[in-house]
Order: sequence, then structure tokens, then C-alpha cells
Amino acid sequence: MHICYLADARSPIARNWISYFAASGKHRVTVISSYPCAADAIPGARVIEFPFALSSLSRSPMNGNAGHESNFLNRILAEFRSGRLLEPSNRLRSWIAPMDIERKTRAMTALIHDLKPDLVHAMRLPFEGFLAAAAVKTVPLLISIWGNDFTLFADRSRRLGELADAALLRADGLHCDCRRDLKAAFARGFSQTKPWRVLPGNGGIQTDEYFKAKPDPDLLREFGIPEGVPLIVNPRGFRVYIRNDNFFRAIPLVLKEFPRAFFVATGMAGNPVAERWIRHTHVKNSIRLLPFINREQLATLFAASQVSVSPGSHDGTPNTLLEAMACGCFPIVGDVSSLREWIANGENGLICDETDPRSLASCVIRALRDPNLRVEAAEINRDLIRTRAEYATVMLEAESLYDEVAARQTAGSRERSKFAAESVLTNSEVRGE
Repeated sequence: MHICYLADARSPIARNWISYFAASGKHRVTVISSYPCAADAIPGARVIEFPFALSSLSRSPMNGNAGHESNFLNRILAEFRSGRLLEPSNRLRSWIAPMDIERKTRAMTALIHDLKPDLVHAMRLPFEGFLAAAAVKTVPLLISIWGNDFTLFADRSRRLGELADAALLRADGLHCDCRRDLKAAFARGFSQTKPWRVLPGNGGIQTDEYFKAKPDPDLLREFGIPEGVPLIVNPRGFRVYIRNDNFFRAIPLVLKEFPRAFFVATGMAGNPVAERWIRHTHVKNSIRLLPFINREQLATLFAASQVSVSPGSHDGTPNTLLEAMACGCFPIVGDVSSLREWIANGENGLICDETDPRSLASCVIRALRDPNLRVEAAEINRDLIRTRAEYATVMLEAESLYDEVAARQTAGSRERSKFAAESVLTNSEVRGE
């Protein structure tokens, strides 16, 4: 099968998913990247750049290793993404992106026609899914929904909501990373008779790596992180929907109870907003801001940490949540319905009010005070990862979904009717019948 992905080829989540098919030897893989990236970003796949929808302003470099010559630009981009310019940049992109999608539709249609794939997979609803729904005319189209695609982006404006609904009507198949969004997709018009799966957005966890992750004293020293102290990691970086303001506000409250506690925040090195919060909260000696780090380094950091915090107000199934669970790091998350699909409060993690720094601090203090809770949670979480998020199992399900979507496009009416009946029965589970 020739699979064509419309995705951000820089994204570790997209790369983890796509790499499975690129390396399998069974499929031909083309990636149309919505962001500028290296031609060899995904080994085994052909990568074609096709930037659109103000992609250059929406994210700063993912590797966090930009040189001094671009520091000024990076700081300006940080203000657009997480600082004083956040709201104006969101309004600007919500207004301009639909127009840019309309302008690029014809070129995308021509590109898909030339590539002649058997299946197109748009790996995110905004804005890759919007463009794919408008441009992919005859090829089977699968769209992925990640956690905030509906709850944050689709509801940002009436026009974005219309594009989301149109994409769901066009899609021949759907992949969601939580059941909440599957129900939302049905409510917005996606047919329950079409193929779907609820699977981790990154393809799952490679348990042979994460279950064996151990603290690395050399890496801690390299990052300037002290050893032998209570360690709390925030792996989410700066995103619109992560309440990092309350993360920083919570730190002094934790330090009153655990003065030696040390906090680590990845993807925040050099971020002017994070630096301002450190000055305002006077916690400079108790926190380290790191750049974006690779998967192996993050696993080591999780293994060395007692607690992982994720104060999100919009989320599906965060990749970092599953990684922390796999490494035995105790998770604290915001009160979001999709996260309750993974976290039972007080059993395998804690759920805080992400809008209240006192609530977040209270959860961190409780976790640090109760080592038995952390040990029991680690065992539960590894079982959850093993049964619901193991990479090889998840990707086999993904491949099965691809086959169903492709078969639906070419099957006769009798076969389509049979599939529809079976799909309705499967979807009854989602409706709780």
C-alpha cells in the first residue's frame, strides 16, 4: 500500500507513528510535511515540504538547539506562542489559516494526483485535516484527532468549526486518541458506520525501552540537576492549553513543605515567559529550564523523577503522560475528561484543578509524602501501558484500520452494507449500550 501522510514531519509523535510503516518494508510511504523539515526527517519515507497556515509562526524549533544568531527571533516566536502576543497571534492565525487553506487546495489536489497514493492520512485536524478534506477528491482519507483539536481549535471560531465539520463529513475513517473525542466526532457528523479506532496518537510505547529506563547521574549532571532530591518534572513545554502560569505559582508552595524539592521543565530553555515567572516566584535555585530533549533523555529523566506534572486545560492522551507512566513516574494531571480515561484519582495518579496553583501544589506534596502510593501507581500504570498502549499492538491496530478504510473505498455495495452493520455493533460500546 502507498500511504501518504499529511503531517508535521518534525513532530516526534508523527515520526513515531509513521516510522513503523516506513520501516516495515510492506508499504511505500510519502510524507507531505506541513512544516519545513529535513528531507531525511523520517528514514525510509519520501518527505515533501508543503508549508501552509502560518506554520512558521505557530511553533518554535523543536530541537531547542538554535544558535545565538537566531536567539532574538526565537524569543519573539516564544512571545507569539506563550507570551504577550499569544492572543493576537491566535486570532490572526484563526482568520488567515482558512484563507491560506483555500489558496493551497488546488496545489495539494495536484500533488495528491501525481503521487497516486492508496490512502491519505491527515495526522491532525487543524490544519492538515482541513486541507486534506478540501483537496483529496477520490483517494480514501483517514483523519486523526488529537486531544485539543475539538475542544480548543474547532471551537475557536465559527469558520474553524465549519471546517472541522466538513472534514469529518469527508473523512472515510477516523483515528482518535481518546473516547471523548470519538463521541464528539459522532456528534459533529462523522458517520458511525465508517471505520474508526481509539489509539494513542504517537502509536504507543515501546515497552522494551521505557520499562527498562533508569536514572543516569551523568545526564543529570549535564543538565545541572542535583541528585538525591525530590524531583518533579514538567514535560509539556509551552502550549496554549498548558497552565504553566500555575505550575510556576505552585513551586513556592511545594518548597514550603519540601525545601529540597527540585523542578525541571523541558522545552522552556530561553523562553522569556518562563524566565519572567521564575523571577516573579523567586524560585531560580529550585528549577532548571531545559531545551527540547530526545526520547531517550526524557525517559531517563522520568525514571529519575518522583512526580510528573501536566497542568493541561485541554488534552487528549498526551504522549508524555504515557511515557511517564511507563517509566514509573507518578502522574499529576489537570481535570480533563480524557485524562480520566487513564487516571483514577488517588490510585494511579492524582487529578488537580489546573486553574488553581494550590491544588497542583497539594497534589505534588501528597505524592512526595506517600511513597507507597507512588509504588502502587507505578505497578498499575505499567499494566495499563502493557495492555492498552504497547507500540507493536497499537500499530497492528492502526494497520488494520488502514486496510478497512482502503477496502471500504473499493468494496461493492453488499460488502459496504455488511461492514456498516458490523461497525454499528462495535460503536455501541462507545455509546454505552
